Amino acid sequence: MKNIDKILEIEALTENITKHLAKNNLLKVKLLYFISQYENLSVSMIIDKLGIKKSNFALMTKELEKEKLVVSKQGEIDKRCRMMSLTEKGKAELDNFICSLDACFVEKDGEIEHALDVLSTYLNKKI
Repeated sequence: MKNIDKILEIEALTENITKHLAKNNLLKVKLLYFISQYENLSVSMIIDKLGIKKSNFALMTKELEKEKLVVSKQGEIDKRCRMMSLTEKGKAELDNFICSLDACFVEKDGEIEHALDVLSTYLNKKI
């Protein structure tokens, strides 16, 4: 199996697992996760990391703001940039999802953890 085949298979399998646990609202969970991880990045940088259209991001974040899961504020350095952060409610919802996902992978295996760390580092360098 070629590397690209492995990456595509990993992506499909992980999306399948996370979609089920996210109750078919995977984009919402991805947004909450990326906003939590990259609070100091601009909206455009988060969009690049997620690989989604700006319009999709705007629609979903508007919904997340309505649900009081995220807040948006003007950038301190560059006033044209918007910065996103999770509210306490957003953090709690993300934590619940992560706990559910973590329960699927309870076995502790150093090799798996190392492989995931390497894959994550590699993919982040590519984006």
